[in-house]
Amino acid sequence: MKTYREFVAWQKAMTFVTKVYKTTRNFPREELFGLTSQIRRSAISIPSNFAEGFGRKGNNEFLRFIRIAIGSLYECQTQLEIAFNIEYLEMQKFEELFEQSREIEALLRGLEKKLSAQNS
Repeated sequence: MKTYREFVAWQKAMTFVTKVYKTTRNFPREELFGLTSQIRRSAISIPSNFAEGFGRKGNNEFLRFIRIAIGSLYECQTQLEIAFNIEYLEMQKFEELFEQSREIEALLRGLEKKLSAQNS
């Protein structure tokens, strides 16, 4: 691949960020610097770390940043679940976002496995 933008994982992560931003617009104003900010930052971190890792030299660095992106994804999943538990998210929206995050996770894990095998 010539650019990180060609990876389906990055493309889906970008779509996910947009949906997270649109969804969190409806969170209470007092959460703007709390949960809203945290969820947005963790979501943004997923495609951002992917792109940064792709731009680094060698597979080891890319692998390291893929793993950071996976960690950010888990952080975002946890925060979405918190938002659901405290009734900032309705069940349908939570399930939609969580399912999208699981798709991204599968793609990132597949890439992680491939890069790990190349480094062996």
